[in-house]
Amino acid sequence: MFKKRLGRTGLMVSVIGFGGIPIQRVSVEDAVQVIRKALQLGVNFIDTARVYTDSELKIGLALNDYKNRCIIASKSRALTKLEMENDIKLSLSNLRLKQIDLYQLHNVSDFESYNRMLQPDGAIAALKEAQETGLIKYIGITSHVHSLLKKVIVTGLFDTVQFPFNPLETDGLELIKSAKDYDVGTIIMKPLAGGAFYNVGAALKWILQHDVSVVIPGMDTIQQVEYNLSIPGSTLTDEEVKALNQELKMIDKQVCRRCEYCQPCPQGIKIPVILLLDAYYQRYRLPGWAKDRYKSLVDVTPENCTECGVCEEKCPYKLPIRKLIKEAHQRLSS
Repeated sequence: MFKKRLGRTGLMVSVIGFGGIPIQRVSVEDAVQVIRKALQLGVNFIDTARVYTDSELKIGLALNDYKNRCIIASKSRALTKLEMENDIKLSLSNLRLKQIDLYQLHNVSDFESYNRMLQPDGAIAALKEAQETGLIKYIGITSHVHSLLKKVIVTGLFDTVQFPFNPLETDGLELIKSAKDYDVGTIIMKPLAGGAFYNVGAALKWILQHDVSVVIPGMDTIQQVEYNLSIPGSTLTDEEVKALNQELKMIDKQVCRRCEYCQPCPQGIKIPVILLLDAYYQRYRLPGWAKDRYKSLVDVTPENCTECGVCEEKCPYKLPIRKLIKEAHQRLSS
């Protein structure tokens, strides 16, 4: 397996890592087999999160005989120091580890949340203390908002950044360059645009043409593992480029990039969150998980939409947002 340096951490990571979202939908036994197969074939980087239900637990079980061969990353959406301290403890327990290689602020979507994390009683204080006491080695941040990551990369607070990058979401090119300039490791999530691309090999080859540290496609079968790990070192063919371009035309007006330009909605509808949950429902095949999360948004749903169209005017990708959120509501509220 080809390896790259994960920025200033100095860690050498397999260019294809293991994304921990999809194993939520398979049995413990199947998850352990899939993870161990990935490790046996050369994967040495696994990414998970506190909010991925039992993902950490399954990874912990799979790691029993592989702890010294694998770099583990997890993450938390905690804003405060106390919340982050508790989440780090839970992650360590679930993963059966004494130290986690990389712990990340998870899905930071606005500067208000980020600034809260920076306070003396904020989440970053807990991460720094955990680093000093040896509970974690390195600190990272994940986000879908490029304008936010662009500013935090230069702060020196983070060893890694994780963001979506694929043939549909190409704004990350600027982040890749900036991260390289500041020696920050780049972890690429959503390599298939949340399951929107069916030409998996072509999409992965396209990403690997760029100077990123590690790509973390989600995998929940041994067949997916074997196929994805056959990709590094392969050349993107003209036929694959044509296939990708054809797919781009079909999905360009269907997939939310979570840039958040549509926010705030005059009615308070959390458009990117709703479309993300719908993606988990449709493409990640996690309907129960998505519907449970959707119930927590009960205060404001697409039923509150007044058809003002402000969101569509602001969307740089010209998505038919009003139609998409109503269709999502029908699926998620049933």
